[in-house]
Amino acid sequence: MKILITSALPYANGPLHFGHIAGAYLPGDCYARFQRLKGNEVLYLCGSDEHGVAITLSAELAGRTPQEHVDLFHSINLSFFKHLDFSFDHYSRTTWPGHVPTTQEFFRALQAKGLIEERTENHLYSEQEKRFLADRYVVGTCPKCGFEEARGDECQRCAASYEATDLKNPRSKMTGSPLILKPSMHLYLRFDLFKERLAEWIGKKKWKENVIHFAMRYIDELKPRAITRDSTWGVPVPGYPDKVFYVWFDAPIGYVSAAQEWAEQKGEPDAWKDYWLDEKTKLVHFIGKDNIPFHTVFFPAMLMGQDLPYKLPDEVPANEFYLLEGRQFSKSDGWTIDLETFFSRYSSDQIRYAIAANAPETADSEFSWKDFQSRCNAELLGKLGNFVNRVLVFTKQHCAAEVPPRGELDEGDRQFVEQMNRLVELASHCYETFHLRKASQTIMELAQVANVYFDTQKPWVLAKDPAKREKLLTVISLCIECIKTLSLIASPIIPASAEKIWKMLGCIGKLAEGSWDQICKTALPPHQKLGEIQILFRKIEDSEIEEEIARLGKKREKQTMTIPETAPTYEPLKASIAYEQFQPLDLRVAQIVEAVKVPKSKKLLKLLVDLGFEKRTIVSGIALSYEPEQLIGRKVIIIANLAPATIMGIESQGMVLAASLQTSLELPQIEKLPPGSVVS
Repeated sequence: MKILITSALPYANGPLHFGHIAGAYLPGDCYARFQRLKGNEVLYLCGSDEHGVAITLSAELAGRTPQEHVDLFHSINLSFFKHLDFSFDHYSRTTWPGHVPTTQEFFRALQAKGLIEERTENHLYSEQEKRFLADRYVVGTCPKCGFEEARGDECQRCAASYEATDLKNPRSKMTGSPLILKPSMHLYLRFDLFKERLAEWIGKKKWKENVIHFAMRYIDELKPRAITRDSTWGVPVPGYPDKVFYVWFDAPIGYVSAAQEWAEQKGEPDAWKDYWLDEKTKLVHFIGKDNIPFHTVFFPAMLMGQDLPYKLPDEVPANEFYLLEGRQFSKSDGWTIDLETFFSRYSSDQIRYAIAANAPETADSEFSWKDFQSRCNAELLGKLGNFVNRVLVFTKQHCAAEVPPRGELDEGDRQFVEQMNRLVELASHCYETFHLRKASQTIMELAQVANVYFDTQKPWVLAKDPAKREKLLTVISLCIECIKTLSLIASPIIPASAEKIWKMLGCIGKLAEGSWDQICKTALPPHQKLGEIQILFRKIEDSEIEEEIARLGKKREKQTMTIPETAPTYEPLKASIAYEQFQPLDLRVAQIVEAVKVPKSKKLLKLLVDLGFEKRTIVSGIALSYEPEQLIGRKVIIIANLAPATIMGIESQGMVLAASLQTSLELPQIEKLPPGSVVS
């Protein structure tokens, strides 16, 4: 079978971190490694997404050209993937020359079918800079709360979302110059014409429920979407000078152009068609949940609108978010892991295993240093590494460092073999169905079963009795067979360690180039000489972990509330209301039990609050004034009977009350009353 695998193209506007790896990359790499072992023809693609307004803005702020900017982060991120032992068949970038004609061909096919329309609308324009400005370049006065430094798409103070054109007194983020509204024509893709076809296609899929529901919600509300920007950085739009394609349009086409670049470098320019244009190919997109609409709605519609018979995705195993000690990774806050230090101390397999063992498959999960230490010490070292070492050292001492012949099996031996076979089948199923966390558990279950068998059989006792020599050899033979099996089922997750085990067993060739089924059913030959025995994993000391935890947040500047020294400007009183209008409000005391930052938002926190009689999720715009860890256990006042509202994709079931004065914000605090108490 041909399997085309993609991992979401990382945006070349900053360095990747382990939070990114957990969602789209490690699961994709493990799946690709497993499918190669199963004998399938795998093409695993990734690459840098290098266009868009965010890149031009960051480049300007850094004093670099956009090309210099993406060159830097393309190199940094590619190095990161190499450190983590990723097995991409090709790692491309959307600034390679071949990406331009492919993107333009996609556009022309859609245009020829009448799926592109022109619209002229007012956009913000800087007369000083002589250019239209996207929302990331714009600041102004919030139309909802009057905050004067609101961003172009979202107010940091009141959490309101709006169009940049709604801002009062808009100005350039770069120069501070005032902006005017000026008509500009843009091209829109008629996604609304794909509604029925997309709904029918997705309706047949057996994907994760959250992926299906997320996609169907987008399909229900599909409307024409702009595909152009006024810029010089990006793929030029044929026939429209000074316009480039919106980055979301050209980025997924990068999967196709990456395959074309791979084929060119291979010397077979048409080889990409064997994957992208063959209905029998299995196409799997590995993404984070924030990329669901682009891979289940927008890109599939773009593929449907082509003349060539492009393959639509068969699987989209989107994962949830991966946090660091309960919070989002944030380089600016110092809430991150220094990668140079990490890779000088720990191996790629240690972090690959720690992430896989706690993969965010159905809910957000997190990396914690204590959990990392426990996984490495108790599982990799204590179970897997310990079993491999004790068996091979014993074999060297009592069996001339070679695989012993196997005699007749007794009931205990047969049960051990049955358990081995069952767990191999389970591991295979886990990899096939994208259950990386369960696959890692299966590896450790087999290591535990093996340790129990070794201890139960007591080979050190058997070695003292010449009459039990055959039994001793059988026990060691089965244990070595189990080591071989462990190396196989662990290799997609910890490939470097699995390869070391393979060499310690004296096997010829690379494990990664072997056959899963053949390795399973073929026992190692008697008298095969073992290789050099190595220690696979070292113990991670408490002092190291304490040092790493202490380093967290060191770069973060403490945010303290300050009242302006100048005379404050007070909000005018609102119109009087009757008591009857106030009475319907149900104000309650609630205790915050969980708090995390909302991805893609600087000011929103997702809170889990306890009302005494139930728990609720509330989204609150207080992240600029409070860190999540400051809020745990704090009692606040909420409006408990406010109708639920969806904010940034999260259903908020109430509102937290806060006091504010200009840029300062503070939560009222309740000390003695229990959660659920009525506030009146």
